Amino acid sequence: MDRRTFLKTAAGTGALAAAGGLAMPALAQGAAASKTLRFVPQANLANFDPIWGTQYVVRNAALLVWDTLYGIDSKFEPKRQMVESETVSADGLTWTFKLREGLKFHDGAPVTSKDVVQSLIRWSARDPMGLMIRAIQNELVPVDDLTWKWSLKQPYPKMLLALGKNNSPCTFIMPERIAKTDPFTQITEYIGSGPMKFVRNEWVPGAKAVFEKFADYKPRSEKPDWLSGGKVMNFDRIEWVIMPDPATAAAALQNGEVDWWETPLADLVPILKRNANINVDIGDPLGNIGAFRMNHLHPPFNNVKVRQAVMTALNQEDYMRSIVGDDDKLWKPMASFFTPGTPLYTEEGGEMMKKKSVAEAKKLLAEAGYKDEPVICVVAQDMTATKAMGDVTAELLKSIGMKVDFVATDWGTVGARRAQKTAPGQGGWSMFHTWHAGADCVNPASYTAVRANGDKAWFGWPDVPAVETEVTNWFNAKDMAEEKAAMGRLNKAAVENVVYCPTGFYLGYQAWRKNVSGVTSGPFPVLWGVTKA
Repeated sequence: MDRRTFLKTAAGTGALAAAGGLAMPALAQGAAASKTLRFVPQANLANFDPIWGTQYVVRNAALLVWDTLYGIDSKFEPKRQMVESETVSADGLTWTFKLREGLKFHDGAPVTSKDVVQSLIRWSARDPMGLMIRAIQNELVPVDDLTWKWSLKQPYPKMLLALGKNNSPCTFIMPERIAKTDPFTQITEYIGSGPMKFVRNEWVPGAKAVFEKFADYKPRSEKPDWLSGGKVMNFDRIEWVIMPDPATAAAALQNGEVDWWETPLADLVPILKRNANINVDIGDPLGNIGAFRMNHLHPPFNNVKVRQAVMTALNQEDYMRSIVGDDDKLWKPMASFFTPGTPLYTEEGGEMMKKKSVAEAKKLLAEAGYKDEPVICVVAQDMTATKAMGDVTAELLKSIGMKVDFVATDWGTVGARRAQKTAPGQGGWSMFHTWHAGADCVNPASYTAVRANGDKAWFGWPDVPAVETEVTNWFNAKDMAEEKAAMGRLNKAAVENVVYCPTGFYLGYQAWRKNVSGVTSGPFPVLWGVTKA
C-alpha cells in the first residue's frame, strides 16, 4: 500500500490509531465548547519570537499576541491599527506618529512611545524594509508618552507599507524591556498588547499552544479585513493542536475533536468534502510559491554554475504534483519569482526555468568543477509541502551527478539550522525547502526571499548587486510603467544568478467544521471575527 492510499484509508475510517496511535480527548460540551476554538496549524510552534525568525507559523501565532502599528488589508493598503494619527513633513524627511490612547500590554502596563521605538529598533535590524529605513535615518526617538518621531536623510514613500506589511517580520510592538533583546537572540517573555494572551505554562512544543482572551484589548471600530480593522475575538480560549500526521488531523476534524485545519493534505480533501459537517475551500487565492533555497556562502552552491545546473534540471511539475496530487487546477508552472496573475507579474529572462534538461545540467556541473561535495539537504518531515519537495530534490540532485546528504528533521530544527552560517559539514546546511505566500511576492517591497544584499539577505545570503539595483529602481519608480520595467530586469537578474529556485505556484485548502462561521481566505488564518455554535 503506498503512502497516498494509506492516508486516505486511515482518514476515511477515522483510524486515529492507524495514523499514529494518538488518542484524542473529547471536546467540552455546551456553552464552554462554543468559547473554545481548537485549531490545527500548519506546523509545530517550536519557537515564539516573530522578529528572530520568519516562519509563517510563528507569525500566525504572533498575530494573536502582539499588535502592529498598521495593518495591511486585502487590497495591500496599510491602515492604522495601534496608530491614531501620523504626519509627514513637506520634504518627506520627518514622520511623526501618535498612538491610540488606552492601549495596554497583557501585564497591565500602558503601551508607550518608548515601547514602540525600541520595538522598531529591534524589527528594523532584521527586516529588509527596516534595514532600508535604518540606512537613511537620522533619528528614531520618543517625543512624549504617545508620540514618536522618525527623521530621515531622504524620503521613504513606502513607510506605512513597511510598518503594516503582513510578511515576517512584522512590526510587532513589545514592552521596551523585551524589545531590548538582541534581535539575533530569541526572546523568552511573550507579552504583547494583542487580542489574546499566550499561556506560557500550557505550551508544549510538538503538542499544543494555548491563547486566552485579553479582556482589556481595544479593537478598532472598522470592519476587519486581513490585518486591518477591528480584531474582535469571540473565543475565550484558542488551542493550537499540533498534528503533523495528516491522517490524524483529518480523522480528528471529521470526529469533531478539532474545529479547523489550516492546511489539509490535497489527497484527503475528497474525503473531507464528502463529510456533511465539514466545509472545504481554498485557503488563499494568491497561493504559494515553492522554494528550493541554496546556501550561497559555501560549496557547492557558492558557484553560480552549480546553482544554474539545479535550475536547469528542475521540473516544476514534479514538485507541484508531489504537493497537490493530480488536480491541475491547484498549480501552475512559473518562469518568474513573482506571483502569477498579479499586475506586476513578469517572466522576463526566465528561459532557464523552462529548460528541464538533465543533460545540460550535467554539462554546467562539469564546467563548474564540481568536486563531489555533499549537498546537505535539511528537509522538514512534519510539513507536507517540504517533505514532498525534499523527496523530489533528493532524486533530482542524484540524477545530475551530485552527492546527497539527506537530513530528515522537523520544521523547528530547520528554522534554527538555516540561520547558521557555518560550513555545511560543521553544523551548517547546503539547501532547504520552504514556500512563500503569494501575497508576499507581488512586488519587491516585502519580498524577503528575492533580496540579494549579502549578509543582510534572507537565509542563503545571496549577494547580487544587479538584483539590489532593480529593487531600488522599483522603489524609486514614478509610475506603473517604470515599476514593470524594473520588475522585468529584477526577474532576469534573479534568474541568471539563481537567488533561489522557485519550484512552482500552488494553491492549498483549508477545512473547518460547519458549526464554525466567519472563516475567510487570506495569506494567514484570520481568527478574529470567527464564531462557533
